[in-house]
Amino acid sequence: MALSKLRHPLAALLLFALPLTSVNAELLDRVAAIVNEDVVLESELEQRLELVTEQINARGEDTRLPPENILKQQVLDRLILESIQTQTAQQQGIRVSDRQLNDALERIAQQNNMTLGQFREALIAEGQDYNAAREQIRREILLSQVQQSNVNRRISVSDQEVQNFLDSELGQQEIQAEFQLRNILIALPDGASPQMIQQAEEKSRDLYQQLQEGADFAELALAVSNAPNALQGGELGWRRESELPEPLAAAIGKLSPGQISQPVRTPGGFHILKVEDKRGGKVQLVSQVKVRHILLTPNEIRSPEQTRRLIDELYRRLQDGEPFDELARRYSDDAASGSQGGDLGWTQNGQMVPEFEQVMNSTDKGEISEPFQSRFGWHILQVQDYRTQDMGEEMLESQARNSIRQRKFSEELNNWLREIRSQAYIERKI
Repeated sequence: MALSKLRHPLAALLLFALPLTSVNAELLDRVAAIVNEDVVLESELEQRLELVTEQINARGEDTRLPPENILKQQVLDRLILESIQTQTAQQQGIRVSDRQLNDALERIAQQNNMTLGQFREALIAEGQDYNAAREQIRREILLSQVQQSNVNRRISVSDQEVQNFLDSELGQQEIQAEFQLRNILIALPDGASPQMIQQAEEKSRDLYQQLQEGADFAELALAVSNAPNALQGGELGWRRESELPEPLAAAIGKLSPGQISQPVRTPGGFHILKVEDKRGGKVQLVSQVKVRHILLTPNEIRSPEQTRRLIDELYRRLQDGEPFDELARRYSDDAASGSQGGDLGWTQNGQMVPEFEQVMNSTDKGEISEPFQSRFGWHILQVQDYRTQDMGEEMLESQARNSIRQRKFSEELNNWLREIRSQAYIERKI
């Protein structure tokens, strides 16, 4: 099985970001760039460049690579920015625990219909080093965490913003359409002169003309885009209009799949967008389960073996007719639900860990499950009722708040990345 077929986003990163064990051992570790107190080695650059090339070729889209010197500079820019973010995480004490890493690996394997062992073998079969893969995934999680931590604190969404959004035409459309997008960004620095703005606009219009004449969008994104997703051919994934800055949302609103927007000016530069696909998204009725549980976790007083014996004993007592709520209040280590007799209220898929949802969804109304384990410990659950609920205003408000936050996050992430880069000491050696 080719690793390029793995579907989980983190797994895809391995194609362009994972160091290979087969790299020429004679490659000299010369410095490609100095970044604050860190360095980017030329061997790192060559490894990443090789894997970026493999990842692009693996798409099977007959995409032509840009000239090597241009691609090399794109890759070096990415490594420099990653180094700055990694140093920021270290300064702020942000770390990825082994539990987080193991959970991520389990999700990758599950999304590719594999066990973790099978996923490991798939990596090895592709010539990858499994330990190096683990550390690269840890690095990608770390980058995501430092971005979330620093950008989210710059974002607030008020109740008035949510209401204004719901009252707007865009808010009404938000649940109706999503767009699968690519973009090209010709960036402008802060305080750009009129001449710089004119040059950027002329360049973007020339690119738009090339695209109208049949140029490949992904190839141009690889070669010229200044956006963080340039090495992915400009892929943005699925976005609602409300998750984009207003000028970009207005530009794609009337586009059909396959169409390309004219250059759009934002404070960050000139954007060109391509709509790859479009899909509807009306609010659906939500299936919910009313459930309660008892949770036992090992601790300093109770070993894992003792915890397992106790959960088995509680299960037997429940089978003998002892009240669920009384045992939950007395024994459950989930303090919040335990004080309520184990009650978790109405829940739906996506709110609980996968192991819990799997048992919950396969348990009949009124039935008590056998003990099962998740990363939190050992559970026994009881399904009390099922219903299909129209979430109405609650869901609309939640979607609106998330959309506003996502839009602000995209804008603030670019601003934050520009700021930390401008504040860093960077010395290129190649």
